[in-house]
Amino acid sequence: MPIAILEGRAVARVAGPDATHFLDNLLTSNVPALPGEARYSALLTPQGKIVADMIVVATEGGFRLDVARGTVPELMKRLRLYKLRAKVELGTLDDLAIAVAWGGAEPLVDTFAYDDPRLSALGRRFVLPAAEAAHIVMVPEAEWQAHRVKLGVPEGGQDFLYGDAFPHEADMDQLHGIDFAKGCYVGQEIVSRMQHRGTARTRIIPFAVCGAPPPPGTEIISGGKIMGRVGSGVDGRALGLVRLDRIADARAAGHAIEADGAALVPEPLDWADFVIPGTESAA
Repeated sequence: MPIAILEGRAVARVAGPDATHFLDNLLTSNVPALPGEARYSALLTPQGKIVADMIVVATEGGFRLDVARGTVPELMKRLRLYKLRAKVELGTLDDLAIAVAWGGAEPLVDTFAYDDPRLSALGRRFVLPAAEAAHIVMVPEAEWQAHRVKLGVPEGGQDFLYGDAFPHEADMDQLHGIDFAKGCYVGQEIVSRMQHRGTARTRIIPFAVCGAPPPPGTEIISGGKIMGRVGSGVDGRALGLVRLDRIADARAAGHAIEADGAALVPEPLDWADFVIPGTESAA
């Protein structure tokens, strides 16, 4: 059964008497209340762009943030900026590593484990000492990344750029990363406006690829117009950040969609409720 270490992930810590209130005022979703409970969330800029997305996990002594390693410096900088007089402790736990078990596999015993809150099929994640991770036989991380791509789930830094993408563009509204009923948080006005006006025209969606997936960042073109860019890809499938209206235009005009000469065919997402032109409506 597959278990992999996620080398690109890091663990941050937020603790102290004001930790719950502190995070709840900043992040896009309500923080979890019970130890072991996890929520997908993000810290945004005041303009509504994603600084860092993360899995927030409640512990007996505060919260652990399962976060992309490359976002940690900027995330911690902004958390310290917002701290002011709040009674919170902020730090990184460099001696810990993030792993994931999926496809029926179970996390290692005696580890801190939690379900991936984005999509159950992504598996169960767990935290273990980094020193021990090197001595455990696991499958390459690429196997989990392939599993993620086949499910159509975006990953920050690969499928969208931090500091550049809105939560709707990264499908966070579809993956339980935004609570539209909660109180104010940084960037909420922009996110709420996009939700209520239905202005999220750009989305990350899956494509079937005829041939090898183009490199990340390759322009997706149809009828001579750029409609987006390719993200991560594997085994005849790739994710792409695209304008949905331009897919509809290409379909109406009978134009093929391609990237670096490879033909791309939009595929449906069974966990999303927005319509991808050229596919059946998602459930």
